[in-house]
Order: sequence, then C-alpha cells, then structure tokens
Amino acid sequence: MRQGHQSWVFPLKPVILGHAAIGGPFEATGPLAEDFDILHGDLNLGQDSWEKAEKVLLEEACSKAVEKAGLTKEQINFMLAGDLMNQIISASFSARTLSIPFLGIFGACSTAMEGLALAALMVNSQSADFVLAATSSHNGAAEKQYRYPTEYGSQKPPTAQWTVTGAGAAVVASQGSGLRITGATIGHVVDMGLTDPFNMGAAMAPAALSTIESHFRDFQIPHDHYDLIVTGDLGRTGHAILSDLLPKHRMQIPLERYIDCGKLIYGENPNVWSGGSGCGCIATVTYGHLLRRMKQGEWKRILLIATGALLSPLSFQQGESIPCIAHAVAVESEQLGE
Repeated sequence: MRQGHQSWVFPLKPVILGHAAIGGPFEATGPLAEDFDILHGDLNLGQDSWEKAEKVLLEEACSKAVEKAGLTKEQINFMLAGDLMNQIISASFSARTLSIPFLGIFGACSTAMEGLALAALMVNSQSADFVLAATSSHNGAAEKQYRYPTEYGSQKPPTAQWTVTGAGAAVVASQGSGLRITGATIGHVVDMGLTDPFNMGAAMAPAALSTIESHFRDFQIPHDHYDLIVTGDLGRTGHAILSDLLPKHRMQIPLERYIDCGKLIYGENPNVWSGGSGCGCIATVTYGHLLRRMKQGEWKRILLIATGALLSPLSFQQGESIPCIAHAVAVESEQLGE
C-alpha cells in the first residue's frame, strides 16, 4: 500500500459513506452557508464556555455524519479526532459522550486530512469496517488560547486570519455508495524560520508545497490529473504565496484549478483579514461544500491538502519559530471507482 516514499495508495478505495458540517453564526453569513448541515445563531450554543460550545459542535458533526451514513454509533469501530485546544479536550470529551473507541490525533489545522488518511488506511487494511474522522475549532476558544483574550480587542495585521467556528466529520467505510478515497500523502515538518503568529499563511505555504511535490512524485501522475486542488487554510496571503511557488518549483498545476478553503468560507469579507483558519476551516468546507459539489458531478477528482502550524503559546513565548505540516488526501467520484 505504500506508494513511493511517503504516500499510501488504497486499492479497496474506501468510501466516504456519510459526512457533515456544522457552523456558527458568522459562518451562517458566508457564501457557503447553504452547504452546512446545521448552523447555530449563538456563539455559545447555550453553553457557559466557548470550550464547551466547541464540544457540542463536534458531537453534532459526528452524530450527523453517522446518521447520514445510515448507521448507529454502536456500529462505528473507531473514532479519530483532534482539535486546537490543550490536550485536544474537544475531541476527547466528545468521544466520552459518543462512547466510540477513540484515537486522539493532533496536527493543528491539518488534523482533518490526517484523520481522513488514517481512517482510509484502517479501512483499507481491513482493521475496521467503519471509522469516524472528525475535527473542530471555535473562534472564541482558539483566539483566547493562541492570541489575546477576545475582550482585549487587539488590532490585527492584514495577514491575520479568522478562526472558523465549526466542525466537520466523515464516516469512512469498506463498502457502500459514495465518494472514494484513493490515496494519501503524509507530509513532513517544514520550518522556514517564521515567527509571526499573525501570518500563518506564509508559514504554512512551504509545507503545502512540499506535500504537493511529494504527492505527484510518489504517484507519478501528470500535474493536471486533478480537477481541483484544495489547500486547507492558507488564506489570501498563503494562497498567493503558494500560487507563486508552484511554477517556480516546476509544478505546472493549472492555477485556475487551485483554491483555498480559507478564501472560500467567508468570500471577500474584509472583516476576516486574510480569510478563514482553524481545524474547522477545511473540515466544514470539505464535508459541506466540496463533497456535495463532487456528488453533483462538478469534479471527478480532487486533492485535499490540510495545512497546520504546529506552534503553541508556550513555544511562541520561548521564541521558537513556527514548524508546519500538510497532509493530502485524494478523493474521486464513485463512477471513477467502479
């Protein structure tokens, strides 16, 4: 199943049997609002903390994905989930509620595709019949932990991004009808020495480039193989940087086929600076907007690259630079999988 140096090919082509996207009040005002399964009008979701609200988002995404897969949670063999909170409490506390055998993972904002790749690996190796992969983020909780208290009202530069309040989940199965996962490429940590926590796009773009290069090298496929290449949350700043880097590295990917979830989720709203970010960014855009459009026949093959900045408040305070990573998952339509 290993393909090349750092990729996996999945001969059984595991199926995305069910998927769901949950969003908050700001996401409800964006251009992708109709692609969410549930949208909340209250940032607190009726809870007494933002952290508890994020847990509810993740629980809802998991439950909805399982329901749409036509299953019960008792039929799910394993749950793979992570988030941005210390000790991934949103994921682990949700797993407590759902009572599904749980493997906690952390890749910062790359967690969505890390989980999806591992879920496909488990299913393809026949280690499981049904695996749930999920992740979440919450604007209030993440801002409080990684930057400044929301009440402080600190101003931000144009390169900053807005953390998505949302959760996404997918059920990966060995059999059934749905979109197919054909391969994955696991990234390695790339650190270009950047230290600005308000410029995640610039920090993560080289990691995305590294994984894209590795994917096409390992699979030995032409650069126009995919109808769409999607990065996780580079935002406008990172998207521009990667668009510039690709041809310089002889990656002749048609730039009209390259989009970024951080740009998509809020459109041209100037109040989000460079765009969206957070674990919930690529998760909600993928499990809502992108997969639905694939099912409608708009694209036959897409490559999803989730990018993550692996810093912590402690590492930043100690003067560390920002190590980044990106993981890629290839998804194709059911017709191609036949």
